[in-house]
Amino acid sequence: MQKRRVFSGAEWEARVGYCRAVAVGPHVYVGGTAPVAVGGGTHAKGDAYAQAIRCFEIIEAALREVGGSLADVVRTRMYVTDIERWPEIGRAHKEMVGAHAPAAMMVEVRRLIAPDMLVEIEVDAYVEGAG
Repeated sequence: MQKRRVFSGAEWEARVGYCRAVAVGPHVYVGGTAPVAVGGGTHAKGDAYAQAIRCFEIIEAALREVGGSLADVVRTRMYVTDIERWPEIGRAHKEMVGAHAPAAMMVEVRRLIAPDMLVEIEVDAYVEGAG
């Protein structure tokens, strides 16, 4: 089975040695996606909802590269720096993938790669013809 890799161009990909997503057959694994602003830096500092939306926008772009969409997401993992902000992040999750309700989890972590990032999201998807 062939593997297909998707790169987003984020500075950390080259520095750390990873790609945004890997498709193995119809299974697509999108790595932890931070709320990086267009042009770099953190998107919507202090706004957990907007940051979660931005994560899903980046994820959606990666899925499109392999012929998929957010409707193909079967599992999400949300890493948040303040679990008290779960309603904001949960609202973004519902808006972006709730119509096709994936298995999901949200967990609080001490911090993310940039101190002003409040959420990072990774997903698994099933996309026919992705590999």
